[in-house]
Amino acid sequence: MAAAKSRVIPGFAPTLGVTLFAVSLIVLVPIIALFVRAAGLSPAQFAAEAFSPRVWAAYRLSFGGALAAACFNAVAGLVVAWVLVRYDFPLRRLLDALVDLPFALPTAVAGVALTALYAPTGPLGGLLLSVGIKIAFTPAGVVVAMIFIGLPFVVRTVQPVLQDLAVEHEEAAASLGANRLQVFRLVILPAILPALVTGFALAFSRGLGEYGSVIFIAGNMPGLTEIAPLMIVTKLEQYDYAGAAAIATVMLLTAFVLLLVINGAQKWRQLRFGRA
Repeated sequence: MAAAKSRVIPGFAPTLGVTLFAVSLIVLVPIIALFVRAAGLSPAQFAAEAFSPRVWAAYRLSFGGALAAACFNAVAGLVVAWVLVRYDFPLRRLLDALVDLPFALPTAVAGVALTALYAPTGPLGGLLLSVGIKIAFTPAGVVVAMIFIGLPFVVRTVQPVLQDLAVEHEEAAASLGANRLQVFRLVILPAILPALVTGFALAFSRGLGEYGSVIFIAGNMPGLTEIAPLMIVTKLEQYDYAGAAAIATVMLLTAFVLLLVINGAQKWRQLRFGRA
């Protein structure tokens, strides 16, 4: 009889038990508590709390801003990852380290810094205002803050895939007559697309739930620059826990559906084209 393989981690049953316990404690229990709190409202009360005109405006800004920022980060993050992987230049390691700055920077500090930079009296904000562009205290400022905190998610998910992508595949395609656009579309993009979609989803999720770095630059004007997380905090400050739970439930369900669609499309592509 062959000797049993030694394993550092215990067997399947205790490992699965610990995993389920941790997931339930950290994820499932708070979500269930949220739904239970929202379920205490009647349908009319839920609609009044979760779909008032002011809250609708906050939804549009949060979801629209997160989507716009994620789309921008998908392109910009791919470019940054490409430069960091494929080119060697002075201060490349410093630039690589700076990509992680939004991860380490407290969100409130990021909000204050962005506001100071893009405010009408700030160095960049004053320059933009001279040509008729205002960033701070507008929806555009919300998108800028979401771009700032979401860019590293795309860079760090695409970068390892580009590092593992053999340059010989691109050279082979070029030797067969493919131009640069064809090489990118037929060779590079199919290889990095799953990672790019994952980075897009992570950036979108982070932007949707971001609070600290957004409220400073947004200005929080009702119906114009208020984000949905701010509405939740406002409800909590008013001790309207049911109303906060109603708004949070709508955000949670909508974000879950959107991420499910993104992951489903990615899975369909893998099955359809047979690529990982």
